[in-house]
Amino acid sequence: MSARLKLTFSYAGFLVVAGAVLLGAFAVFLDGYRERAQDAGEIVIAPSGGELLQDFAPAAVAAIVFLLVFGFAGGWILAGRMLAPLHRITEATRTAARGSLSHRIEMAGSQDEFRELADAFDGMLARLEAHVAEQQRFAANASHELRTPLAITQTLLDVARNDPNRESSELDERLRVVNARAIDLTEALLLLSRADRRSFTREDVDLSLTAEEATEALLPLAEKHGVVIDTSGDIAPTVGNHALLLQLTTNLLHNAIVHNLPEHGTVQVSTTAGPEGAVLTVENTGAELSPHLVRTLTEPFQRGTERSRSGHAGVGLGLAIAKSITRAHDGTLSLSPRTGGGLHVTVRLPAAPR
Repeated sequence: MSARLKLTFSYAGFLVVAGAVLLGAFAVFLDGYRERAQDAGEIVIAPSGGELLQDFAPAAVAAIVFLLVFGFAGGWILAGRMLAPLHRITEATRTAARGSLSHRIEMAGSQDEFRELADAFDGMLARLEAHVAEQQRFAANASHELRTPLAITQTLLDVARNDPNRESSELDERLRVVNARAIDLTEALLLLSRADRRSFTREDVDLSLTAEEATEALLPLAEKHGVVIDTSGDIAPTVGNHALLLQLTTNLLHNAIVHNLPEHGTVQVSTTAGPEGAVLTVENTGAELSPHLVRTLTEPFQRGTERSRSGHAGVGLGLAIAKSITRAHDGTLSLSPRTGGGLHVTVRLPAAPR
């Protein structure tokens, strides 16, 4: 039972017990009065307590039923008014759990226990928001500052590679690979910071179209790895940033391709739409994954090394960026091991308003 229903039963039960005790006390008082009067030799014409209760039993039952109904109705209303602040705190907690730390309860009224709890919760959210914003600014600034030296290094390597008077070496190629990986990591950190800050404009987006775009862009990579991509589904409208949602779909599809079977792997991409929102599903074959490993795959720099192919491990931010983009669009991303090996990813986003 809910707390409100428990309080209602408590109020109603208290009223019924109080009414029964009151009737019993009246009967005991009346019997005591008769005994004292008879001892004093007075003539008593009033009925005894038992007789009075017997004569007025229907009225007593009706009174108790009235108290029970009144207790339920009044207790339900009073419990609702008392627990209303808790509902506001619960909604604020759920909002914060979805990634929005800017919401505040700002409860008005007297300084009671509920007000103190709400103020403490608002203070905690303010400190968390400031801490997260500081981390995001640091990541964005650090990534931005790294872009220039990395670009300069890439240019120098390209010049050295194209110099006809200089012989290329294995070291040059290794430096190019390392520098390209550092550039990819920097761009990924910038994208992750952008998604976390929710600094983007929203528009109508069809997830089925983004799935087709991502599939077309990654089709050469899939053919290279011998992976067959099957895209199906219905129109799935949502509201968000097209570029970020395309990046989300691309990351999930890229992850499904490079972490697949060595031969004859498959990836299934589907979209559906319902009253609760748009759903994107990406499912791929692959090695057996433990539930513990799957739970860590959306953490930054968690690549799941036992499922990575050499040369395609990525920078370890693909699924973390996908999760961040999903959260920034007020959606949910869930991962589960696929029966027979592989991964099953489901993204649920709010439906576009009609």
